[in-house]
Amino acid sequence: MQRRQISKSPEQSVQVHHKSQTDLSAWRKGGRTDSEKSVQNHQSHHDQENESNQDSLEQALSYFEKVQGYVSLKKNSVLQKHLTAVESIALQRGLPPEGFDVLLKVALSGKFADTVNTRLLKSLIPASVVPESAVVSAVSWLCASKCSSNVQLLFVRWLITMFDFIDHKEQLRALYGFFFFFLQEEKMCPYVCHLLYLLTRKENVKPFRIRRLLDLQAKMGMQSHLQALLSLYKTFCPELVTITLPRKTKTYFKNSEGPWKAAINTVRQRNQGNSPVSQLLFLGTAQPQSRKRKWNSQLVIPACSTNQDNLEEDRAENRVDLYSMNKSFPVEQLQTFSQLLQYIHHLEFPSQMGSVLTNPLLLHYMNCVKDESIYLRLYYWMGQTLQEECTWCVAENNRHEEEFKDFLETVYKTECFLQEGFSSCEEFLYKSLPLWDGFCCQSQILRLVSWIPLSSFTEMKSHLYDPLAQLFFTSSLYFKCSVLESLKGLLQNWLHWHVVHLDSESDSELCSLNTTLSEQVNMVAELIHFVGWISTAALRLENNHGFLLYFILDFYETVCDMYLGYNLPLLIMPPAGVFYPALLSMDSVSLNQLCYIMYRYRANLVAAKENEQSKKKILQFKFSSQTYKEYNQYITAMVGCLWTSSAFQNDIHPQGLRMDDELLKKTTVQEFKTSFNIVNHPAMMGYAALFLQQAWPGDTTFNFSLIKGRKWNWYLEYLYTQGLKGLKVFIESSINRVSQSSHSKAGNVQV
Repeated sequence: MQRRQISKSPEQSVQVHHKSQTDLSAWRKGGRTDSEKSVQNHQSHHDQENESNQDSLEQALSYFEKVQGYVSLKKNSVLQKHLTAVESIALQRGLPPEGFDVLLKVALSGKFADTVNTRLLKSLIPASVVPESAVVSAVSWLCASKCSSNVQLLFVRWLITMFDFIDHKEQLRALYGFFFFFLQEEKMCPYVCHLLYLLTRKENVKPFRIRRLLDLQAKMGMQSHLQALLSLYKTFCPELVTITLPRKTKTYFKNSEGPWKAAINTVRQRNQGNSPVSQLLFLGTAQPQSRKRKWNSQLVIPACSTNQDNLEEDRAENRVDLYSMNKSFPVEQLQTFSQLLQYIHHLEFPSQMGSVLTNPLLLHYMNCVKDESIYLRLYYWMGQTLQEECTWCVAENNRHEEEFKDFLETVYKTECFLQEGFSSCEEFLYKSLPLWDGFCCQSQILRLVSWIPLSSFTEMKSHLYDPLAQLFFTSSLYFKCSVLESLKGLLQNWLHWHVVHLDSESDSELCSLNTTLSEQVNMVAELIHFVGWISTAALRLENNHGFLLYFILDFYETVCDMYLGYNLPLLIMPPAGVFYPALLSMDSVSLNQLCYIMYRYRANLVAAKENEQSKKKILQFKFSSQTYKEYNQYITAMVGCLWTSSAFQNDIHPQGLRMDDELLKKTTVQEFKTSFNIVNHPAMMGYAALFLQQAWPGDTTFNFSLIKGRKWNWYLEYLYTQGLKGLKVFIESSINRVSQSSHSKAGNVQV
């Protein structure tokens, strides 16, 4: 037979890029070519074992190919021998492409008992690719009804798992109607929906199919697999699917990879470990593959419509014909941005949506052409991958933390590129954060948190805020700072989203996202309140650490400018547990930050008040009087501390600094009233000492009381030259020195 004739020609070279490997001899040699002689020498001790495996597999395939009639497994040593050989070789190295035609035919032809058929299907692990012809031939056996429903179900599950390994898919897509027929089988329906989801193109969406899915939904209820297919149909033809479907992406399908996933990973790792060259064979690509075949390479396309030999000469013709004939442009030929612009309406995305993540041209396409079907497919694929590969959710994945970390990094970069978060990532974070230890993939997880889309507070509190708070309070100072940085990024992304969708089209877009401006304001407010709460507690736990305070104030630098900077009608003052530690901080950086923040609060509140008074337009939102009241309390405390030396008398905040003089005298601190002005404040004393050195070089007493009158103004100018811009704008905006003479009197101010 030709199969065995090919296997007798070991000298035939294996063309990795040009075609899938189809002969047993090449499979036996692990895909080695003449240029890898050193690898051959290194692996010489495997030759004898490989030769034996090759012979055993040939004998087994020959046996199964010649089987006539029904054969029982009991007391059949020959069948036992060949079945064990196939299982052993498949689990060790995977099966060569030509083995699938024989084994699929046998498994689905009903010549053996279900036990044998099941074992054969579970052994179908590819060493490189799965020929489309073998799959189409196997599907034809389903029409003969020779195998049981359990075997049919297992075959469909195998087909879903191996979908990315099939070298071509055009003939398989032509069988769409045949697979659709199996939706009537209740047991197979979830898996057939999954397969149809992978095969669906716009031309497959027909009114009669939509009616059939709606009938099934009416009969079975709201099943996630039916919703998935209907959602995909609706993205292709929204005018045909008029029913309302859940907006939030779910885990639509059951996991189909159970019997094969571990074996695929084992085969891949063993083949890569035995021969670096064999890496090239996996999925027919020239790039080394890691365990995650679906996303780690630039663009993993298992097959092209033409051989590589003819590809170059066909490209020029294709570039003209594809456009004029309105055909799809092969995505593997997309190399430049100019090609993207020329064929932007003729691109067809690959079956492996994960390959999009590392292809900037396809990401540009996603940004330009808002094709919901692409996003839906990407969300589904990403959700499945995140769920299955999470190293702390699945125990067996602990060995692959670095690969999972790289994958999360790729997802994060894609979100940054597209400037939007993925709902599948949101769902993954909500499910995995309660199980997360805070260490594994820490940087990647916290950066993904910053891209969580706007959603209801109830969901965020139970799925994000609560598990994050537990980790926050029990982790290190640096973890706390990382969480605050992540939440600042989340707030900024929400605010940027708000600005982008504030145009004339915003009403319809907001409606489509089931959110309103009121809901946006409430969700942003809850995030700010949450950060204020954990920040107050963290400062107590970390003894008002300056490093932590910097990240907290950095968050409030965004909060204080939401009205003018992002046109969001919301301002929330920091809690007293943040404001007063910053005001009394021993670090000039924190004090300067606080001064700048209060300056921006003032600018935003003044602008809001002017808009209210001008009545040029009816405002949907007005800041509450409580916000103005709290700002005035804080500004009184700050001016009392830094300028008028009256904080202990004038601070009226319930948690403020107000104390009786008798109590202050008991502290035995001299001149306690001036303890926190801009000269004697612990954060400013270093500047005051340097100023005295320059003003009175010979005086070593450091008498701070000398800084008064005209020297006070000189001292202010000195502070401004030291980079304290926040202090400068605060004093200039919030302290009005009404006359020239008052410049020499620190107490004469108006707030």
